[in-house]
Amino acid sequence: MSPTPTSDSPFRSEPTARDEAPQFVLPLVVRIEKADPPARTDALETAARAVLVMLSDERSVGDGEWAQVMRDWQDARIRKVVRRARGAEWRRAEGLPGITVTGKAAEVRVFPPVPLDGWPKDLARLQVSGTDLDDPEPPVEAAPGVPVLWLNPELDMSAGKAMAQAGHGAQLAWWELSDEDRVSWRDAGFPLAVRNADPERWPELTTSGLPLVRDAGFTEIAPGSCTVVADHPALR
Repeated sequence: MSPTPTSDSPFRSEPTARDEAPQFVLPLVVRIEKADPPARTDALETAARAVLVMLSDERSVGDGEWAQVMRDWQDARIRKVVRRARGAEWRRAEGLPGITVTGKAAEVRVFPPVPLDGWPKDLARLQVSGTDLDDPEPPVEAAPGVPVLWLNPELDMSAGKAMAQAGHGAQLAWWELSDEDRVSWRDAGFPLAVRNADPERWPELTTSGLPLVRDAGFTEIAPGSCTVVADHPALR
């Protein structure tokens, strides 16, 4: 069973015992070709699913080949960094051990955690900044019964930052689900939606008891900012 968030949460800004552990980061690479970039919401949802696919992969649990580094990563701060690639960069990234997850048009490759200062060369050279994406059309309302990762409507996050935060929210939901609900979600292909919350509803969501991500403040936004509420029907 994966760790369950407590007062020693990996997403709190205050120093905790997690800061004493060796620090790892989960790399995610989104494919952004100049001529045909994915829509923002598609990229966010695909990144969140990629995190869930990595958490549930047989190589990440038990005696799997990635299991130890996954445990080390989850024992420390839960860091995720999204980088962008295209063309030959993407092909090199595909050659490294990892899993590619596709959305409507988005492609995100997730890799086993790496030490904070020990990125593989072909990933370290990829750009973090500039991951700016738009939605050509406003996202439609999420289908009934689909888990929704609600984004804080008051925060202005780059697409890369929002992808990482959506991944955090998906991970918190995964941790809090029963084994049976995890299996059901996995077998269904991890359906989910990422949407901006209604500003009037945001305070209610943050006090609902649903999993809540408070960013540690390493990039872009202030420490302790509430970024995502993970609204999975099984957690209501």
